[in-house]
Amino acid sequence: MIYEIRVYEAAEGRADAMRRRFYDNVAIRFFPRHGIELLGAFTASVDDGRLTYMTRFADEDGRKKAWASFAADPEWAAVKAASETDGPLLRNQIVSVLSPAIAGLPLG
Repeated sequence: MIYEIRVYEAAEGRADAMRRRFYDNVAIRFFPRHGIELLGAFTASVDDGRLTYMTRFADEDGRKKAWASFAADPEWAAVKAASETDGPLLRNQIVSVLSPAIAGLPLG
């Protein structure tokens, strides 16, 4: 298994729109379509303009193919463009790809 943690930092004043796009479109429509398993999405207890989420993939090849498929989805491109008519929603994105340190070790 490969796990990935992504932290999205919103552009100034765009955190709510960024989170809405993620929850209303990306998480429920596009991730399942492209084989991206969402394990959880989180915000800080004090709003810092970020959205952090964790995904899981069978292997690195599957992770790369899923993200490439997502990026090439014309419906996603249309949703992204429509949501950014007043400018980009993201200021920065941090991606961490993780492999289990000990194979077979249960999580939690």
